[in-house]
Amino acid sequence: MRLLAANWTDSLGRVLACLGLALLPMAAGAATEEDPWEGFNRAIFRFNDTLDTYALKPLAQGYQKVTPQFLEDGVHNMFNNVGDVGNLANNLLQGKFHDAGVDTGRLIFNTTFGLLGFFDVGTRMGLDRNDEDFGQTLGAWGVGSGPYLVLPFFGPSTLRDAPAKIPDSFLEPYPYIDHVPTRNVIRGVDVIDTRADLLSAEKMVTGDKYVFIRNVYLQNREFKVKDGEVEDDF
Repeated sequence: MRLLAANWTDSLGRVLACLGLALLPMAAGAATEEDPWEGFNRAIFRFNDTLDTYALKPLAQGYQKVTPQFLEDGVHNMFNNVGDVGNLANNLLQGKFHDAGVDTGRLIFNTTFGLLGFFDVGTRMGLDRNDEDFGQTLGAWGVGSGPYLVLPFFGPSTLRDAPAKIPDSFLEPYPYIDHVPTRNVIRGVDVIDTRADLLSAEKMVTGDKYVFIRNVYLQNREFKVKDGEVEDDF
């Protein structure tokens, strides 16, 4: 039972992603509307927003309040260092060999001289961090994003990005940590650290929160997939 409870988050994510994977061939021929499932998405959004309001956000605020800034930055840097493994893999899959070289350099220098990534020495050396995932890789391979999709617990996604969470999950450390309490603690800190990093961005939300987050997510994903080469609406 303890093992089942420890793995419920991973299992849920993979089930939801697999559901999207089954529909992936439809992505290229999806409806022209970016959000044809808005009714369903809004219901899941309300669930996620309620969970965030009464659980995640208070935890993140408490974490920021009691954690010294240097320690919070160090923890955030360590999770980013682990994330550079996924950046490296996806840059290679996209044929971005220069960026893959930067990712490799960051991993080597941050893991060694940066004490497992606590200090981001790579950025100070001019090795700027990339941000890649398998959803972007699929986009680079020509797979359309498909309709907007809000996942329980995981938030904004698309029909393409949801199943892409499966290969990305194998580039994280969690599947390889056999000690359940350790895995739970690390994952919990990771989630809280990620939520704390978003607290300062909340003041930018205006109007309909659902629409604002949807538009920001879709525009940001397009920007990342096209490496910034997008049409300026203005």
